Amino acid sequence: MAEPGTIYIVSTPIGNLEDITLRAVRILGEVDCIAAEDTRRTRTLLEHLGISTRMVSYHDATEARRAPALIDRVRAGETIALVSDAGTPLVADPGYRLVALAAAEGLRVVPVPGASAPLALLAVSGLPTDRFRFIGFLPARAKARRDRIASLVKEEDTIVLFESARRLARTLEDLVEILGVRPAVIGRELTKKYEEVLRGDLPFLAQAVAEKDVLRGEIVLAIGRSLVEPSVESRLETAEISLQERLAAGESVSRAARAIAEESGLSRREIYALAHPKDVPER
Repeated sequence: MAEPGTIYIVSTPIGNLEDITLRAVRILGEVDCIAAEDTRRTRTLLEHLGISTRMVSYHDATEARRAPALIDRVRAGETIALVSDAGTPLVADPGYRLVALAAAEGLRVVPVPGASAPLALLAVSGLPTDRFRFIGFLPARAKARRDRIASLVKEEDTIVLFESARRLARTLEDLVEILGVRPAVIGRELTKKYEEVLRGDLPFLAQAVAEKDVLRGEIVLAIGRSLVEPSVESRLETAEISLQERLAAGESVSRAARAIAEESGLSRREIYALAHPKDVPER
């Protein structure tokens, strides 16, 4: 039986409903309440499983006020199961506030592991899996997205991220321009009927996605370590683009140079030279 005064973090399928665990089915049927990111999607799963446990919505817009209320209920002895739309809760999904509050109060929080899209792609990617870095979703705005990618230039672990189908082509263009030629894998609609795993390097994947008329579904992208050490020239080109974007946004030369030097491994003097080329003697 589910233990009173407990929060269960329950993983649900990312597509194929057969990927629910026996333990998850039992817990979802025994708890007093299920906190669901989208009650409509969770209801579909519960109906499939023959479970009628009552639900409350728990998503980004309601988390700040809903978390304390759920904590009160757990403190009073109720059992709560937290689920996201698909996969493992808190992985780029709501739930952090709830778990943080529970931990601060010493309440019991129990994981009920299961499906996870990032781990599912890693397992079939063919890329190194001994060390990886999950970064969630990249920013939607172009400058912020490019700055975030630039901060990954020196990353040696496999990078795993989510992206929307609508933005994937633009993101791949930025990845190619900033990270260069790296092995990569796209996972689309993992575990679902039209599952697709596309392997290659970033330029190949960028071209393949650009040539698709329509791209739909949930996307996970894994990127391996660079196979080619970027030349000074290519790093300077990338740094110059980042510098111009930062200056256009109103950032000072000194602050921009400091940030870009940390990202690129170039010296501040080289970055200053990009901002003031006439001050640098010809070689």
